[in-house]
Amino acid sequence: MNRSFTRRIALGALLLGATLAACSKKEAPPAPAAAPAPAKPEPLKAAFIYVGPVGDAGWSYSHDLGRRAAVEKFGADKVTTTFVEKVPEGPDAERVLRDLVAQGNKLVFATSFGFMESIVKVAKDNPEVRFEHATGYKTSDNLRVYEAKFYEGAYLAGVVAGKMTKTNTLGFVGSFPIPEVLRNINAYTLGAQSVNPKVKTRVVWVNSWFDPPKETEAAQSLLNQGADVLLQNTDSTAVLQAAERNGKLGFGWDSDMSAFAPKAHLGSVALNWAGYYEKSFREASDKTWKPEVTKWGVKEGMIDFVKPASFLPADVQQALETAREGLKTGAVAVFKGPLVDNAGKEVLAKDVVADDAWKGAINFYVKGVEGKVPSGN
Repeated sequence: MNRSFTRRIALGALLLGATLAACSKKEAPPAPAAAPAPAKPEPLKAAFIYVGPVGDAGWSYSHDLGRRAAVEKFGADKVTTTFVEKVPEGPDAERVLRDLVAQGNKLVFATSFGFMESIVKVAKDNPEVRFEHATGYKTSDNLRVYEAKFYEGAYLAGVVAGKMTKTNTLGFVGSFPIPEVLRNINAYTLGAQSVNPKVKTRVVWVNSWFDPPKETEAAQSLLNQGADVLLQNTDSTAVLQAAERNGKLGFGWDSDMSAFAPKAHLGSVALNWAGYYEKSFREASDKTWKPEVTKWGVKEGMIDFVKPASFLPADVQQALETAREGLKTGAVAVFKGPLVDNAGKEVLAKDVVADDAWKGAINFYVKGVEGKVPSGN
C-alpha cells in the first residue's frame, strides 16, 4: 500500500469522526426575545365646572385651589384636569357637562347646588363616567355627593361676632333661601348667642351666588339698620369690603380674604377641598370609587376659621379655640335641642342632636334671627 493511499484513508477517518462528533451535539436553543415593557397607564382625565370666576377669592377659587393641590399631591403624571368657570346654573350647565364628557373626561365635578338637575341628566346618559356634585343630595350608580359642614365654620364666626359686636346686631347677606344657606344663618346666630345671648341677626337676600354690586347694596342696607358685624353666604369680597368702608367688622367666606379688608377682617371661614379631591382621584384610578355621600367639617379639616385678626382680645381668641376644639371632639354640636324658631315653635327637643335629615330640611330661622324666610322655601 503506498503512502498516498494511506494518507487518504487517515484523512477520511478524521473527517468522519468530526462529522459524527458534531452530529452528537444538541443544537443550542435560540435566545429568548426580550419581554415588551408594560404599557404605561393613561392618566385619569378629570374636569370641573365652577359657577363663578376663579378670581382672587371665594367659592370657585377655593375649589380651584383644592383641584391644584390635589393634582400636585396625587401626581400630574397620574391625573390631568381641566375646568370651566362662570357656568350659569340651568341649561348651560348641561351643555358644558356634555361637552366635557365628549372630550374624554372620566371623572366630572359640578361644584354648585344649582347644577344638580343637569348633572343628574348627564350622569344617566353616560354610565361609564363618574360624576360628583358639591352640596347636592341626589345620587345614582355613577353620581355621588360631597359637601363641607359650612355651618360649623359659620358657628365659629358667630362666636367671634358675638364677642366683638357693640350693637348686639349682626348682619348676614344671603344668596338663596335653601337649607344649606339657612343652616349657616342659624349657625352664625347660635354661635353668637353661645357667648352673647342678647344677639339678634338681620338678613338681606340677593338671590345670587356672585354679584358684587348686589352684595355691596345688601351689606350697606344691613349696616344702615345697625348691624356692626357682617357675614355672607356669597362668593365675592364685597360684603367684607363694605364693612371696612363703614368702619365696621366682617369675615371672609370660602377662602382667606384677609388681604382685601385688613382693618375689618375678623377671620375667614375657609374651605380646603384638596383632601377630598385627592381621595376621588385615587378611587377613580384604582377602581374603588363608589356612590356615596361625604360630609366633612372641622374635624376632617375641610372647613376652618383661618387668619383670626391680630387685634382680637385674648378672651375672644380663647372662646374661638374652645369652640373649635369642641367641634373637633364632638363636645360641641351646632344644632342641639332645645331649639325654637323665631316664632317660638320648638324645632328640636331638649338634648336631641340634629341628624342629616333634619339639617337638610331646615326652612326656618332660629330664635334671634329677625324676619321670615322668603315664601316658597
